[in-house]
Amino acid sequence: MGPGLILTAHQPVYLPWLGLFHKVALAERFCIFDVVQYQRKDYNNRNRIKTHTGPIWLSVPVESKNHLHTKICDIKIVQDGWNKKHAKSIRFAYRNAPFFAEYIDPIEAHLLGRNYTYLTDLNTEMLKLFLNVLDIAVDLSKASDYDFHGNKSGLVLDMCLNLNAQKYIFGEQGKNYADVESFCKSGVRPYFQKYVHPAYRQINGDFVPYMSIIDLLFNVGPDSKATIMRGNAARVDDLETPDSELVSAAPQSQER
Repeated sequence: MGPGLILTAHQPVYLPWLGLFHKVALAERFCIFDVVQYQRKDYNNRNRIKTHTGPIWLSVPVESKNHLHTKICDIKIVQDGWNKKHAKSIRFAYRNAPFFAEYIDPIEAHLLGRNYTYLTDLNTEMLKLFLNVLDIAVDLSKASDYDFHGNKSGLVLDMCLNLNAQKYIFGEQGKNYADVESFCKSGVRPYFQKYVHPAYRQINGDFVPYMSIIDLLFNVGPDSKATIMRGNAARVDDLETPDSELVSAAPQSQER
């Protein structure tokens, strides 16, 4: 099929976990998939940090009335001082971390220095901050800036075709809904990430995985990107692919 554009996507999430950055690091373009339904009690508006008493949730309050019919891009933040509470919690949890001083100012600049109306804008700007700090260079797109069509796997495939991708990285759960045959017949080769969470030095007791990226940054600092990648695929072709027969049946090129 040739090299082709490598694309991946994910819903905009607040203070993402390490696995998202691994997936983005393997791609050439990342689409912020903010056109799907907002999910309550998911990671769109919350994530965990580790305190001396254990993990706690930091949740951004949002207007979630009629959320079953609301796209993530249309979810508004409730301005009740949540950002000051989050900044205070982060300072209290990580003030003794080795690299606290290096990262607290830019994080607080995003939390306290701007008044975001929409959740997707908050998550996007903070994602840009973390990608820059981690030195992960990737082109960013927002699905809400396009007119993608379809449902579930079909919507993802339409995004790939409109963004001229020839390789697409699903998360591990993508196996549960990806129509592999449709992807391959359309000239898009699907890959499936399986992220192995690394252990790293961490304050506040025994190591606890699946924290926000800020836990890694405050604890590990400049070694954060190497830690994210440790024990995991370093390039897209090292990821799991679907049935080889389906892949080999995919056309070598696609006229659009």
